Amino acid sequence: MTEVLHHLMRELIEYSIILLELIGVLVLLAGALRATVNYIKGDPHTRVKLCRAMAMALEFKLGGEILRTVIVREFSEIALVGCIIVLRAGLSFLIHWAIRTEEKDQAEEKLEECNVEVLDKEKREKVAPRWRSIKEVI
Repeated sequence: MTEVLHHLMRELIEYSIILLELIGVLVLLAGALRATVNYIKGDPHTRVKLCRAMAMALEFKLGGEILRTVIVREFSEIALVGCIIVLRAGLSFLIHWAIRTEEKDQAEEKLEECNVEVLDKEKREKVAPRWRSIKEVI
């Protein structure tokens, strides 16, 4: 009885791993395709969107690797899977760092644009009375 349950659990985990990794690949392909279209259109947020797609795909792939640890029996396999998990977690960290940095840069650019618009408006208000008086003379 326990052998049947063990075999059933192993099969369920193997199919789950394949499903999670397939979802990860599909998410990455869809994100790359969308990023390509956005890049062609000139969307300034393309990089962040692509990073988010990569992060989501990596999460699915990491889930598959974590499930793989359940069915691994030999130490050498455990070490290999552990290294893969560490690498993917590191990549995930770097991608999230890149997203935060890019969003911060975009926010600073937007703030700078707003400051320029405010300064231009203030300059126009200061110059407007003089401009009106010059127009009246002409």
